[in-house]
Amino acid sequence: MKHNLEETLNKLIPKNNFALGNDLVFLPDFKLSFNPLFKQKVYTPLEIDYCELFEDSILRYASTWAAKEAVYKAIKQINSKALPFKKIEILREKISGKPEVKLSDYYKNLKISLTISHDGEYVWAAAMIRI
Repeated sequence: MKHNLEETLNKLIPKNNFALGNDLVFLPDFKLSFNPLFKQKVYTPLEIDYCELFEDSILRYASTWAAKEAVYKAIKQINSKALPFKKIEILREKISGKPEVKLSDYYKNLKISLTISHDGEYVWAAAMIRI
């Protein structure tokens, strides 16, 4: 009986064929920790160019940081290889456009869906990887 129940449950429960990562950034804390060294270590030139297009660039830096963290957390569920944040690039085709993730060749086959949102003093990002 126990074996049949376990077998039935395994058929009903979908297999994990995805990895999900998310991150929440509190803007006042992010502003306090944001400095030129952090900017240089974490962001690519294209990301900096995008963020600097806006009057309130700190919101864009925080959004990009949250996205990088979300992608990082999702990838770490499927691969423990070291992944520097600068190797996770968040790109947009146009201002406030759909965010895309560009990774090193080692991860180029991953299909990643990314969403970024902000409200008041919070920025949130979620990344899902289909395995």
